[in-house]
Order: sequence, then structure tokens, then C-alpha cells
Amino acid sequence: MNLKFSNKNLACFVAFEFHYELFIIFTEKKKTIMRKLYSFILLAFFATAVIISCDDTVAPDLTMPDKNVSYSQHIQPLFNVSCALSGCHDNASAAGGLRLTSWVNTTADPQIVFPGEPDNSKLVWAIEGNTAVTPMPPVNGNVMPLTQNQIKGIRTWIAEGAKNN
Repeated sequence: MNLKFSNKNLACFVAFEFHYELFIIFTEKKKTIMRKLYSFILLAFFATAVIISCDDTVAPDLTMPDKNVSYSQHIQPLFNVSCALSGCHDNASAAGGLRLTSWVNTTADPQIVFPGEPDNSKLVWAIEGNTAVTPMPPVNGNVMPLTQNQIKGIRTWIAEGAKNN
């Protein structure tokens, strides 16, 4: 078989070879770009998951007034961020049999909250660190201890009758 290549055939062959080489180069570049894009997407997904899972909500102002302490405005918001948490005094866990998720639950046992008598209330003993009961929140826990203002606010609320206001 005798093959003759004309200049036209040779030019077509060279053009085909050139295009084929460009295709291979672009395919390899495309693979590299796709790998980098995949890595970037995976990193972005992971970073988004981490950011979303972080609780960066601003805690409500938990400063207590000197008088007229409101359960709904002052006490329950404090309990929500310091006490009524999973594994502590929420409805599911009820550590020590105590639920601090509502006024009814909080005041159900007069030994815990004795309206008008903060010195006879185990809740006050616990938050003040009285040795007769376990200090709350726990010292080695993941919740910040209550401030003196917050402790005084709970005392005041109980002294004012532990009202559902």
C-alpha cells in the first residue's frame, strides 16, 4: 500500500495533532480546575457548617432591677440561658427533679422557692453557694456563674412574693 501525503493532508494532520494536544492540555487544566473548585466548595461547605453551628446570638440584657422584678422579663430569661438547658433543669432532664422552664415549674415546690422568704428558699441557697446544697450553676460547668446583680434580682423576686408577672 502506497500512501502519498500531500501538503494539504500534512497540514490537516498537523492541525489535527495540534488540536488534539490542545484538547489534552485543556482537559488536564479542566481536571485541575475542577479539583480546585471541588476543594473550594468542600471548604466553603465546611466553613458554613462551622459558622452556622456556632451560637453567636446575643444574650438578652440580664441586668436585674432593684425592685419590681418581673418573672417573665427578668427571671425566666436568666433561667433560659443559665439553668433551663439540656442536661440541667430543662423539661427533659430535670436535674434534681427541678424544672426551671416556667413559673409553674419553678414555684411548684415551696422548698425551692418560698414566696416572700428568700432565706428559706433552696434556690437562693444554691445560687449563693450555701454549703447545705449543691452550688448552682456548677463551678465546673459550661455556664457562666450568676452575677451578684442576678443573685440579688432572684432574691428580690422571691422577697416580692415570687409573682408570675
